[in-house]
Amino acid sequence: MSDLKTRFDEAVKYIQNAEGDFQPSNEMKLEFYGLYKQATSGDVTGKRPGMMDFVNRAKYDAWEKLKGTSSEEAMQLYIDKLNQLK
Repeated sequence: MSDLKTRFDEAVKYIQNAEGDFQPSNEMKLEFYGLYKQATSGDVTGKRPGMMDFVNRAKYDAWEKLKGTSSEEAMQLYIDKLNQLK
């Protein structure tokens, strides 16, 4: 496993198990979600959820903003974003 993938996996674990002082805003959670999806699944697929499906529409939009970003770049952006918060 590459060093980048290892550091990405560690960052994901940190975010998923965040407790105590680390309370990310909804906006920040969406940014991490978009970066995670781009890193693990590539460009967004499927139709954009309907207007009344607020949560899934926001997630879709956060992921779609990263369209064209490589998996490696998304992993690095995820790690960098977390490091800025620490």
